[in-house]
Order: sequence, then C-alpha cells, then structure tokens
Amino acid sequence: MSVQKLAVIGGGQMGRALVGGIVASEVISASQVVLVEPDATSRQWWTNNHPSVSFAELASAVAQCDAVLLAIKPNILLEVIDEVRSAWQEKLVISIAAGIGLGDLSHGLGHSKVARVMPNTPSLVRQGASGYCCGSEVSAEDRTWIQSVLESVGMAVEVAETQMDAVTGLSGSGPAYVCIIIEALADGGVLAGLPRPLALKLATQTVLGTATMIAETKRHPGELKDAVASPGGTTIEAISVLEQNGIRGALIEAVAASAERSQEMGEDD
Repeated sequence: MSVQKLAVIGGGQMGRALVGGIVASEVISASQVVLVEPDATSRQWWTNNHPSVSFAELASAVAQCDAVLLAIKPNILLEVIDEVRSAWQEKLVISIAAGIGLGDLSHGLGHSKVARVMPNTPSLVRQGASGYCCGSEVSAEDRTWIQSVLESVGMAVEVAETQMDAVTGLSGSGPAYVCIIIEALADGGVLAGLPRPLALKLATQTVLGTATMIAETKRHPGELKDAVASPGGTTIEAISVLEQNGIRGALIEAVAASAERSQEMGEDD
C-alpha cells in the first residue's frame, strides 16, 4: 500500500524509534505523521526533533490517516481502541503491544487488517530485531509496507502468531539479557585488574564484534567458539567455568520464562 498519512498513537521511545527510522529511510516524510501524545514533555521532544509532525486528538488522528501505529502500553491498548471504535474501518493498524493477540485486536477494531509487532530497544539505534504477524485482511502490499517500516530500524521477520511469544522471549526481552552479560564481563575485567571504564569498553566491543562476525560470516557460534578455544588454553578454562555455573541453562530458561509470561499477559486480557 502507499500510505499517505500515518497516525502514531503514543510518542514514547519505540514510537520515536520507528518514526525516526521511516523518516530517515524515506518510507514516509515527517509531514505525513500525525501524533497523539498527551504528555507535554514528550510533545516538546517531537517538536524539537521532528517539527513537521502534526498533533491531533485520537479521533481526529485516526480519521485523517490511512495507517495507524499503536505504540502504547498493553494495559491501555484495548481501551484506546474502544474509545473510537467506529473510526478504525479501512485502516491498516500496527500494534507493538506485548501479549495482545490478533484475535483481540481484530475484535476491538472490527476488522482483521492488523499486524502485531514485537520490536526491541536496539531499534532506537536502528539495529533492532522485530518479529511480526498479520491478520487475514492484511494484503501482500500491506505486508511489504510493514516490512519496510520495521527494516528502517533493523531487521524484521514475519512469523506465525503462535511464535510471537517466543519472539518476545528471545529478541523482545533479549537486550536485557545481553546488558547483564556485558555488565558481568566488565565486572570480571575489574576483578582481574582493569579500570571500570576500560573494562566496560572492551566488554561492549567484544559483544558487538562477535555478533557482527556471526551475522556477516554466517558461521555457527559454536564453530567460532571452538576456533578460540585452544587445547589447555585460557578460553577453554573459562568456558569450563561458565558451563559449571549453568550459563546455557540460565539463558534458555530466561527466554522460556519471558515467552511464558508473554502468553500469560495475552490470556489475562
């Protein structure tokens, strides 16, 4: 589809990231964005950073746009939809609310021209990983447009809705796991004698460089790990300690727990 105007409901971090990406990638221009944001401080940020974005109340924003990005918290999303129930017809709606399924979204909107998206916080620096699924009325052209929006802030994959909780557990919550890993590596560097700023710098670059190497070479992480682990050397000694402390099991269980909580949130609604 060719979107002429996009309503953005919610001007927080993820709304800012997605609009910043699509404007920079020229998917649409800032003047084609209509924002609904009641918070004065957030509105000022938008005025300072995207002066061409216009503001409107909910009903007006939805009425004048052909696509809507719901960038609001799950606990208020269905209430917001219900507030202007008659205004959603013929609109392509994209929701980033965790745990709110296509069925509930379609029921509230009165149609199934809706996509459910799970982006993650690296979208703020255009290195995001997003999974999305689509309702039955989303056309191939709509899908192409949604893909372009999400790819403007990183990479995006379409998945079955049954996989969305797993996406939430892995890439949606994943940045928090990686932050803990980087912090712990830096702590280890400090314990071994490095100044904290240097330890954090080295830890961050090590994670970034390794992730980039995996992405660009397409080699399996296990293969790259084995290449570093010389017989009787320092790395295999460290790996032995990690395995003894259950690092694999902890990460696997963390992803599974997050996915389970995402499913519970959907059932609560």
